[in-house]
Amino acid sequence: MSDTLTRVTSDALSVDEALAFVADPGAGGTCVFVGTVRDHSAAGDVTGLRYEAWDELAERRLFELAAELAGRWDLRKVAILHRTGDLSIGEASVVIAVSAPHRPEAFEACRHAIERLKEDVPIWKKEALTSGEAQWVMGS
Repeated sequence: MSDTLTRVTSDALSVDEALAFVADPGAGGTCVFVGTVRDHSAAGDVTGLRYEAWDELAERRLFELAAELAGRWDLRKVAILHRTGDLSIGEASVVIAVSAPHRPEAFEACRHAIERLKEDVPIWKKEALTSGEAQWVMGS
C-alpha cells in the first residue's frame, strides 16, 4: 500500500506528522489513536517505560498490518508509528492514524490496528516501578 507510513523509532512521535500524512480529499473521517505512558499498572505505580523492538521485523509487521487494514476496509491512508527506548509518564509510545471515506471504517480500522499491533508486532515494554523494581509486560 503506497499510502502507508510505518516506523519504529527512538525519536519522539508526532501526532501532527501522522495526521498530515493521512490527510486526503476523499476522506470523510480520520481516526487517531495515541497510546501514552501512564503512571500506574496492575503491578503498582510506574515511573516510566522502556520499549525494545526487533526493529527490522517490527517495521515489516507494521507495514503488513497497514496492508491488512487496507484489505479489510475502504481506507485512504494509514500511519502507524511506534516508539522505542526510555519513555516518561505522558509520552506517546504509539500513534495510529487512519483516514477513510466514512467514519465507521476509520474507527474500526484504527481500533483493529492497535489490537493487532499488540498481538503480532515484536515490540516489548518494561515497566519501571516506584518500588525500584522493573518488569517486562507481555501483550499490553
